[in-house]
Amino acid sequence: MDFFTAMEISGSALKAQRARINIASMNLANVDTTRTIEGGPYRAKSVVFAARPLDGGSFAEHLDRMRAKLRKVEVVQVVEDGTPFREVYDPSHPDADANGIVRLPNVNPVEQIVDIMSARRAYEANVTAIEAAKSMALKALDISR
Repeated sequence: MDFFTAMEISGSALKAQRARINIASMNLANVDTTRTIEGGPYRAKSVVFAARPLDGGSFAEHLDRMRAKLRKVEVVQVVEDGTPFREVYDPSHPDADANGIVRLPNVNPVEQIVDIMSARRAYEANVTAIEAAKSMALKALDISR
């Protein structure tokens, strides 16, 4: 694996973890949103990752058995959580139904915070991997002098 391959793999992971943090932050921001443009309460979202082959390269690189096994990560889609909405009795709420029940978003703040913490750790690990690859490349240049 060369320097640029390591950067491409870690870079794709940084992008994916950033999307994960953005979605979890959006979920937390809408934890009490009872009315959306689509109608009804906000529905929690999550990202779906998939492994993708590395892009491009020469024919010789495609023949390299090790490179064929390397994958980068990519956000495939953002999906809505299908769990039921929370229901609370609050007849004074403007979005309460005839029985005084308010449907609240299906966002679990604890899960979202844990997801943000996990994504942050993965992001930090990939930054460390990029720094290590950069350091090794610089050492290799120093050796060649």
